[in-house]
Amino acid sequence: MQETEEPSVKITEELNKDIENLALNIRGFIKSQISGFKKKGAVLGVSGGIDSAVALTLCVQELGKEHVYGLILPEKESAPSSKVLGAEICESLGVAYEEVPISPIVESLNIYEKKEQVIKRACPEYDPAIHKTSLIFPDFLDQELLNVPYIRLIKDGETVGKYRLKANDYLELIGLQGVKQRSRMIVQYMYAEKMNYAVCGTTNKTEVALGQFVKYGDGGVDLEPLADCYKTQIYALGKHLNINDEIMRRPPSADTWSHYTTDEEFYWRMPMHIMDQLLYSQEHDLPPGVISENTDLSTDKIEKALKHIRRIKNTTEYIRAVPPVYYLNR
Repeated sequence: MQETEEPSVKITEELNKDIENLALNIRGFIKSQISGFKKKGAVLGVSGGIDSAVALTLCVQELGKEHVYGLILPEKESAPSSKVLGAEICESLGVAYEEVPISPIVESLNIYEKKEQVIKRACPEYDPAIHKTSLIFPDFLDQELLNVPYIRLIKDGETVGKYRLKANDYLELIGLQGVKQRSRMIVQYMYAEKMNYAVCGTTNKTEVALGQFVKYGDGGVDLEPLADCYKTQIYALGKHLNINDEIMRRPPSADTWSHYTTDEEFYWRMPMHIMDQLLYSQEHDLPPGVISENTDLSTDKIEKALKHIRRIKNTTEYIRAVPPVYYLNR
């Protein structure tokens, strides 16, 4: 009996098809939401990354530049290129924008000092005067399934130490870092409410699926036009919208560590195009053979990777969920 061949599916092609129509539909969504909220326009945090650049461009195309306001919200550990690229995209679109550093908010809660104390517990040689830091996990595809976080020390651009974090220290660092995104959202709402604008989010589907956002930080917005677009599709939209090459080439990052740390190093633990194809495969229940054909991963690695993704989703379920409500008489 002849075996039935699995249908050929090109995942990246599926993701990137009909991008022009996707852009039009997102623009329509933006318009309908702003109108439905009875707001005059949209405020966006502009990070110099691809997500905010795409969201900003689509808002300008649909609402007009006079109804969009950009906020560049750096802090002392942000990469200098973030505010430069953020200003450039605002200026290229003719969008009014303002730079509002959030370091004073973060410093008022002693976040930097507390963070240094945690890092020093794990890395006795750490000296904030000479070292930059990043929080990383081992590359999943080349390692076992151990979910072990490390602090990396960088001096003059070179890694000089890597130290395993205890669970309690890791959780404390995540809580401290989350203050940065929540501070940014406070500022965005301060401006949005003053202007009678809505706060437009920039979270993409890869981040939503994995709970890769800060609850009531970058996840606390009025509308999410990109939240059903995988990161791969965001780059395709960026190409369609002629986003500048420097932003297109910039690796995705939350940009909250003194050393620029990519999402691939910290959260995904694998290349973006692999993560998106695995998530798409889960969503559409594709068989292992199709996944292997698209990703060039062995069946064993695919099984472990999908288990890894399920674990992330289970761990972050509370982040993605709306707050449960107790209803009387039910």
